[in-house]
Amino acid sequence: MVKLTPELINQSMQYINPCRERELDLRGYKIPQIENLGATLDQFDTIDLSDNDLRKLDNLPHLPRLKCLLLNNNRILRISEGLEEVIPNLSSIILTGNNLQELSDLEPLTGFKKLETICLLINPVSTKPNYREYMAYKFPQLRLLDFRKIKQKDRQQAQEFFRTKQGKDMLKEVSKKSKLSAAAALAAEASNGKAAAEGGRFANPEDMQRIREAIKRASSLAEVERLSQILQSGQLPDKFQHELGQNGHNGTAAVPTVDMDY
Repeated sequence: MVKLTPELINQSMQYINPCRERELDLRGYKIPQIENLGATLDQFDTIDLSDNDLRKLDNLPHLPRLKCLLLNNNRILRISEGLEEVIPNLSSIILTGNNLQELSDLEPLTGFKKLETICLLINPVSTKPNYREYMAYKFPQLRLLDFRKIKQKDRQQAQEFFRTKQGKDMLKEVSKKSKLSAAAALAAEASNGKAAAEGGRFANPEDMQRIREAIKRASSLAEVERLSQILQSGQLPDKFQHELGQNGHNGTAAVPTVDMDY
């Protein structure tokens, strides 16, 4: 993994892309988190962060020039609230090949009033029932979804569907999940901050699998919640690393149900 430093940003390829926009190429460094993008001095229309190891879309500075974010092939499972305040002119976001699970995970994108292109191919969320109708309804300015045009008849069908009882129930369920996700994200951030103060590192795929196994074996709801917070944050506290190391050396090893009051 490579930390996204100001030096890396300044040394990375910068060019005018085929759309005649100024682009910064940060592909393929296995960057674990977004940071230090203020070092760009808001000089780019497009930033390419594809083929990295991002789990969250967050920590962006004020970049009013930015119009396009390319985030293909990361592991993004959460999008931070309030990003429309720091990148207000975003018109295109490409999230192909990430880990966005629920329609509620997309709620933070609804704040972008200029967003015309979204791609969520190869994300679990794109297989949800009525996914395309939901996107047409929640993003009235959207023109391209997964590289397919949203036509006027698509919007009309979406409007009609969400007037039905099934559509209204779906909106209520998505709203409920969105609120729960926001609460979980706050808890995860608090947990992550505490873990950072005590030391720790980012989880690798084997660690993530071990944590999932630990959740299955958990003996209490409190333990499930704590393990879920670690899984969502992607940050392993030192104490938990030690427990993992004691109980196995591969992704299929047994995982302890440990006291997570760290």
